[in-house]
Amino acid sequence: MVHAHPIDLEQWPRRAHFEHYRHRRPTYFALTVGVDVTRLDAQLRTHGRRTYPAHIWALATVVNRHEEFRMTVDDDGNPAIWDVTHPSFTVFNPRRETFSNIWAHYDRDFRTFHDRVESLIAEHRDATSLFPQGFPPPSNLFDISSLPWVSFDSFTLHVENGWSHYAPVFTLGKFTHQDDRLTMPVSLQIHHAAADGFHASRLLNELSELIGAPDWVS
Repeated sequence: MVHAHPIDLEQWPRRAHFEHYRHRRPTYFALTVGVDVTRLDAQLRTHGRRTYPAHIWALATVVNRHEEFRMTVDDDGNPAIWDVTHPSFTVFNPRRETFSNIWAHYDRDFRTFHDRVESLIAEHRDATSLFPQGFPPPSNLFDISSLPWVSFDSFTLHVENGWSHYAPVFTLGKFTHQDDRLTMPVSLQIHHAAADGFHASRLLNELSELIGAPDWVS
């Protein structure tokens, strides 16, 4: 059973920041970086693993390291931290030119998670509904979408009445080839009540480090 544990507001260093950006100046911010995926791409090819599940696993791994990216609020609006958050990700149906949102239980073991996601994608790639696994989905999810058709320097979502959404949102873009390197744009969007620029930068730097040292692929 997954729980969201309440934050001790009296001891929380970010209490004032949370209250300011939640109540006085509700704010989201977005940050896009280029991640070097050269070594990961080669490692995946060597071991016959798929790219999208690997990217999803890497994102879920760094998200689950940090409480600020597992934040939610309870029914009274008080901040709390999930034990674990699972990735929700898009799967494109080329025949209909629509996508579906599916989700997978995160597992620290890459091979276990990879095979789970690969199976889910195969099962739902022809889905005709937005949420083929049922609605509503679990509450402890964060979002990943993929735009493999275009590279970008920035990407921002504008969510009407979305001020109670504290989970991070990631968007992945098309690889760019330059010399002998491959780069993938990764956009992070997060509520400023949950995290600051320091936290976003740390997470994206850790993602780059994890992807840049893909010894976990096997």
